[in-house]
Amino acid sequence: MTSIVDIGKRIELVPIDPHFKDITIALYRQELDSRAVFKVHTYSRIEGSPKRIQEVINIMQTLGGMQKTSDGLLFFPCGDRHEAACRRVFLEACKLTSDTPVEPRPLNILDKKSKLTISVDSLGSGTYRVKSNGEGRSAERRVSAIAAGLIKLGEMEYAEDNSTDSIRFTCGQSHDALVGLLLVRAPNVRVILREQEAGTARGVLSAPSQQT
Repeated sequence: MTSIVDIGKRIELVPIDPHFKDITIALYRQELDSRAVFKVHTYSRIEGSPKRIQEVINIMQTLGGMQKTSDGLLFFPCGDRHEAACRRVFLEACKLTSDTPVEPRPLNILDKKSKLTISVDSLGSGTYRVKSNGEGRSAERRVSAIAAGLIKLGEMEYAEDNSTDSIRFTCGQSHDALVGLLLVRAPNVRVILREQEAGTARGVLSAPSQQT
């Protein structure tokens, strides 16, 4: 008799992994001891698939500052979901191969639109301030736009009333690696979210009998 195992709620999907034989990889959310944990999973039975899943898990730990249980489930040290951010970490991890050097992203970028260097200062207790190396209203607008992008991608909030550059995680803990990852995508947040929605709409995670 076939048993059905509940592996959680699927929250993100990569329909075709170009780095390993076009297998489908998905991210699931579970609850464990009153905290959110995440499972990277594939139904593919192709030899080497478990190794590829482990590679993605390892990359997510580095890029997102996540930790891992003895069963290979990922979680943030604060225990909160940060689900939107975790989805982004998963998608970015699946873009990399095992031989790609992986390090936490720095808290600064060159903004191609404004040609300004945008940096983020960690102020502690999950609070960050976005700033640039420029002055004037144009620089202020880009700082405001990128701060808003971080809020959207990371499900953050403004840290102060009437502030457009100070943001925070509601968990009250710092996530520097996660912010560094999201900062790369924040300048083009609308495009990123559209691509993410389109990719999810295209993909279906097939059952074992439908995968090779």
